[in-house]
Amino acid sequence: MAALRGLVAEELGHAVDPRIAAMAAAIAAAHGTASRAVLFYGSCLRDVALEGAMLDFYLIVSDYAEAYPARWMAAANRLIPPNVFPFAQGDLIAKYAVLSEADFHRLNGPETRSVSVWARFAQPSRLVWVADEAAREKVVAAVSRAAPTLLSAALSAVPNDQPPLDLWKAAFALTYSAELRAEKKERGVNVVDQDPQRYLRFFGPAMAAARACGKRCSGSWKRRRVEGKLLSVARLAKASATFAGGAEYIAWKINRHAGTKIELSDWQKKHPLVTAVTLLPRLIRSGAIR
Repeated sequence: MAALRGLVAEELGHAVDPRIAAMAAAIAAAHGTASRAVLFYGSCLRDVALEGAMLDFYLIVSDYAEAYPARWMAAANRLIPPNVFPFAQGDLIAKYAVLSEADFHRLNGPETRSVSVWARFAQPSRLVWVADEAAREKVVAAVSRAAPTLLSAALSAVPNDQPPLDLWKAAFALTYSAELRAEKKERGVNVVDQDPQRYLRFFGPAMAAARACGKRCSGSWKRRRVEGKLLSVARLAKASATFAGGAEYIAWKINRHAGTKIELSDWQKKHPLVTAVTLLPRLIRSGAIR
């Protein structure tokens, strides 16, 4: 794990656009002394495109009760992590997910079947704001668990003798099938193809840690798919209470990734939960989300 942690620490420390760092600091400030770290990840990091896109952040906090003035917000974050909020600064827009340090560590590891966090942090990310050195070390330790968890879980379902890049692609394809996603089927392949040298560098240390993980990371991908899609629906419902403009965001994301042209009525915009529930069956049948 020492070699892998070194790679993770180096990658997390890469410089970002100053506007991203400023937005991360503002997100941290919104939650006061509970804020421990902010990570930047996702398609905007891979594509290096900011204007007209929605940036993706994770805010890591010490404790949910300290992070929110309302008890129900803390309870919701604890029950179905993470909470997700919109954020805007200058000409940029973003959304950020909130996890405690304990949940971030757990959800990057083999003790959870949910792919949501470890699938994302097996990909490149940046640590763009941090409270102190202790918080930095905890982030590095948590993120270092993601790639081994991904590969170990994949080894139970795909041929183990594939070339490294093919194994990465197969692993990401499995995770994309375990959530409700608007992205096209080749999205997992594109993630690897955008920076193949990165995945080759990470492969040896991550695979060594994955094999050490052993049976803890094995499990039924059929069960992961069922649980993952149900969890996606639950998070969608919860987001209707925390995400202003949630219905418009859902429509925008599906249109962007699936090539659809969903247009919402004023009534649908005002009732995001009902809209999400009524749209879901049609979107699944059409293949816009999977």
